[in-house]
Amino acid sequence: MEVQWILLCHGLVTLLVLVSFLCGQWPIFEGTPIQRIHHFLTFGAYDYFQRFVGFVFGAKGTNAISSVEYFCCDRPNPILQIIYLAIVGGTYFLVANSSFGYIPGYYIGEIHRYTSLLAVGVGVLLFLLTCFSDPGTVKADNVSQYLSAYPYDNIIYSEKECSTCKIPKPARSKHCSICDRCVARFDHHCGWMNNCIGERNTQYFMAFLLWHTLLCIYGTVAIGLILAGQIKEFKVIDILTVYYGIENSFRSLSPHVVQWLLGAYNTQILLMVFLAIVSLSLAGFFGYHAKLCLTNTTTNETFKWQEYVSWQRKLNEARASSAALKASISGMSSERKPPENKWRAMFRRSPLKDVEVVVTNNIYDKGFFQNILEIIMPLSRRQLSLQTKSKSG
Repeated sequence: MEVQWILLCHGLVTLLVLVSFLCGQWPIFEGTPIQRIHHFLTFGAYDYFQRFVGFVFGAKGTNAISSVEYFCCDRPNPILQIIYLAIVGGTYFLVANSSFGYIPGYYIGEIHRYTSLLAVGVGVLLFLLTCFSDPGTVKADNVSQYLSAYPYDNIIYSEKECSTCKIPKPARSKHCSICDRCVARFDHHCGWMNNCIGERNTQYFMAFLLWHTLLCIYGTVAIGLILAGQIKEFKVIDILTVYYGIENSFRSLSPHVVQWLLGAYNTQILLMVFLAIVSLSLAGFFGYHAKLCLTNTTTNETFKWQEYVSWQRKLNEARASSAALKASISGMSSERKPPENKWRAMFRRSPLKDVEVVVTNNIYDKGFFQNILEIIMPLSRRQLSLQTKSKSG
């Protein structure tokens, strides 16, 4: 039973670390321990490590770390791509080596030997498509397509020139400092893909997230069915109830069944827990990006809107405070009024509570079906096809 609790604690800690690292910056976790863990994992731990190296090795050590950081984080590199392939290949090898021997079983057929390989192959193909597809690079010869595809909203996007590329900067585009190029409908730079996610490869990225979520769920369920088949084959329930006199109920049997599985199939249990945790993380990522796609918003635009709303709110508060101050000065300069009741003054509504609510106006949100169509068939490709037809006509 001690191994069972160790495994449970290990799974919970792994889940907490994964959620904190991947999702800790989300607004829903603001002010929570998850946000603090995220800050420590993404900034605090590295900062302490950098100070320690500087203390031990001096300037040479910190310069070496800065060089590694520049290569890993500020320039295109295949490190995370290699790690992805190693994780996928290693996990599939462990699953095949530890579990394929029990296929076919009571609840799983022979075909899953081949469907699992096919599913992993499709996942790797989607990964490669996302990695090596053009995200929608804006150049001098195609900038007119993107300028006509996305109008300026004059709120978070206004007409200007890219200071690096020296070409007009279309709305919804951004110059990626890592790839050193302007990307249309820029969402974010994905280190795992070693590529930007933009107008022309968002559909591959979404398919990648959805497929890998389903792939991990498939692996979790398949291993679970294998273990259920082993319980059935060895008649574990019958032995526990008939020979050991344990009550035939889930609450009474489950601790003993889990203990037996941990003793005989601990590798499969660990793989199942790992795949379940990864599937939850990927499902969260997919859900977040699906919401963005359905509202025709990008990750980059989410931060831009947050900055705009924050700035507008502060501006409105400053105006309300200024108006309240003017009213107060005007009241002091007029005829002296009887002193206001202290209780009434205490519960008087603050002028800041009357600040106008800032409303975001996303002109690119064209409705559920149109937004999905824009992901599947980007606007710049439609513009290009229209231009081609007009020239041929």
